[in-house]
Amino acid sequence: MRFSEDRLATLTCSDKVGRAIHIWEPPQPRAVILAIHGGLAHAGDYVTPGRWFRDKGFATISYDMVGHDGKKRVDIPGFRSFLDDGELFLQWVKRHYPGLPVFVMGHSMGALIATHLGLECFPRDPAIKGFILSSPYYVNAIKVPAVLLKLSKVLAALFPTGKVPLESMTHVLTHDTAITKRHYEDERDNIRATEASFRFAKALQTAQEGLAQKMPAWRYPTFAVVAGDDKLADARASESMLKSVNPALMEYHFCPENYHENFNELNRETIFADILQWMEARLAGQDAGRALRA
Repeated sequence: MRFSEDRLATLTCSDKVGRAIHIWEPPQPRAVILAIHGGLAHAGDYVTPGRWFRDKGFATISYDMVGHDGKKRVDIPGFRSFLDDGELFLQWVKRHYPGLPVFVMGHSMGALIATHLGLECFPRDPAIKGFILSSPYYVNAIKVPAVLLKLSKVLAALFPTGKVPLESMTHVLTHDTAITKRHYEDERDNIRATEASFRFAKALQTAQEGLAQKMPAWRYPTFAVVAGDDKLADARASESMLKSVNPALMEYHFCPENYHENFNELNRETIFADILQWMEARLAGQDAGRALRA
C-alpha cells in the first residue's frame, strides 16, 4: 500500500459512495485516533503520525473525504456533507473498535470540520476522550483579491464547479523536502488535488463565519498546535479562538518556525511526544475513574 497502511477499508458516506479508509494499527490498539485530513489533501497524508503512534499502541484511522477522492479539483455539495460523513465515520470507528477510547484529530480544514463536529454533532460521547487540532483553518491567510471575496456567493451560485484562481502553496506546507516531494508526486498521480471550486471555497468561508463566537461553548479536552509561519491559515486568529476556550480544557502549543503541516514538519516528533503525553493523561484519568467506580 502506498502510504504504509496496515490495511484499507471502506466507509459508505452520506451520498452512498464508498470511500477508502486508511488504517495504521498495532496488533492490539489501546485507543483510536479518528483523523480528518485537510483541504485538497487525502487520508494517506496521515502516514507520518499514523506510523509513529502505531508504535506507541494507538491506531490511526482516516478516510478520503467527499470531493477529494482522486479528483484534481475539489468540489463538494456543501459543508454539511463533511459533518454527515464525520458522524458516519465515528459510528464506523466505534463499531469496529468497540469499547476503545477515541481521540478526534484534525489538521487544517480537518480541524475546522472537527471543531464543527465537536460543537454541533458529537454530544458528550464517553468514547471521545479529546480532540487534537493542528493549524485550524479558522481564518484564511491567503491573500484573495477583494473582488473575489465580494463576488464569492454569486460565483458559487453561477459557476459552482469553476476553478478558484489561486497559486499553488505546496512548496510552503513543510520544511521537510522529502515530504514536499511526496506531495508533488501525489499531485502528479491525482491523489492530491491542486484546484478548488468556487462552491468548495464558499462552503469553507461559510463554515468559518461566526465560529469565533461559538468557541467559548467548546466542552472537550483539546490539544492544539498552531504553526507560526503558516501561509494558509491565520495563526493569530487561530490562537485567539483557541484561547477563548475554557483554559482547563485547552493545552495550546505554538511553533513559531513551522509551516502549515505540523505533523509533517521537522519538529514533528517533539509534537507527537507532547500529544502522546497528553493522550496518556486522558487515558490515565479514565482508568482512575474506573478504579473509583469499582
